[in-house]
Amino acid sequence: MYSLGIYLMMLGAQIASLFNKKVKQMVLGHSNTWHILRREIGEHSYVWFHAASLGEFEQGRPLMERLRREHPEKKILLTFFSPSGYEVRKNYEGADVVCYLPFDTPLNARKFIKLARPEAAYFIKYEFWRNYIDVLHRHGIPCFSVSSIFRPNQIFFRWYGRNYARCLNRLTHLFVQNEQSLELLKTIGVTDVTVVGDTRFDRVINIMESAKPLPLVERFVGCWKKVFIVGSSWQPDEDIIIPYFNNHPELKIVLAPHVVNEEHLKEIESKLLRPTVRYSKATPKSVAEADCLIIDCYGLLSSIYRYANVAYVGGGFGVSIHNVPEAAVYGVPVIIGPNNKKFREAQALIANGGCREIHSAEDFEREMNLLFGDKEELVKAGVAAGNYIRDNAGAVDKIYNACFMGEPIA
Repeated sequence: MYSLGIYLMMLGAQIASLFNKKVKQMVLGHSNTWHILRREIGEHSYVWFHAASLGEFEQGRPLMERLRREHPEKKILLTFFSPSGYEVRKNYEGADVVCYLPFDTPLNARKFIKLARPEAAYFIKYEFWRNYIDVLHRHGIPCFSVSSIFRPNQIFFRWYGRNYARCLNRLTHLFVQNEQSLELLKTIGVTDVTVVGDTRFDRVINIMESAKPLPLVERFVGCWKKVFIVGSSWQPDEDIIIPYFNNHPELKIVLAPHVVNEEHLKEIESKLLRPTVRYSKATPKSVAEADCLIIDCYGLLSSIYRYANVAYVGGGFGVSIHNVPEAAVYGVPVIIGPNNKKFREAQALIANGGCREIHSAEDFEREMNLLFGDKEELVKAGVAAGNYIRDNAGAVDKIYNACFMGEPIA
């Protein structure tokens, strides 16, 4: 039944590719994988890392980079399933070969393993492709799950998913994020499990430590004491934030929307009633005179958060919030929307006071007035946010030491 479902998924993708550019990219990319492997693999064996998309890549990245740094002789193969990962990171210098992972049919799995000849495989977070795992298991190739997290409503823990769940016992070891995952896996007889936490904490610390200087942002911030950084915002977030900003002249704001296109940028600018400048058009003079700096490019947000007194991470009034640890690592309080329940780190930060959840413009105004009006509260919340990230780092060390240094798995 599982493989039949995969074949139906393939058929659906083929049909959708006729109408959807992103799906077409994926279908073409999957077929090109065989050419890439034949051309690039050569006689070497590879350590294989697989990430569904960009978010999972960021979780696996610190482990890849640690391996590259300490064992430069080892070759790394990186695969993606989604175009949103592959198209952004296809030239990632931390891997020797980057390609798509074709659909998980029995034939594709056998063909891929034969061409790639991995010495070990690391699947990040939610990636549990049964046929690939079966082939790796039959060939005696170690296969690990990294930063995985399990919930009671997942298919593995339903009566109709028990057959699929057997693939978990074919994994060499699962490095999971929390105790709940460990206990859930025990209920279905999966015991090669260790709780190590989330590698994302190690990643955001690495990003913070290598954050690049941004002279224009520094010029914009100047000596201003109330700086609000808005990251990955969507229209519902902006409809709450911008009216407050317009009515509070003591506040400066850096706004980095999730969608950067001319239509959205003009929409944002039309709502702003105070001097505004886009980053791409900014000069030292214009940023110094502006009250709002719009980041109309990608790749800067993780470095910009360090200039915040308070940060807002968008998406919580839509599908889901974006990367909260990316802001919290700088020791600043974070405000988020209500759709955050699937994110363990967001829930923990709310519990320890480092993050504030809002449901409305009234909630937002109350939290902003509290944080910017009470210095003690601002400092307390920022310390809680930063401490949470540091206290939960270290997953990469545990995984690396177990898998590459031969240390016993706790």
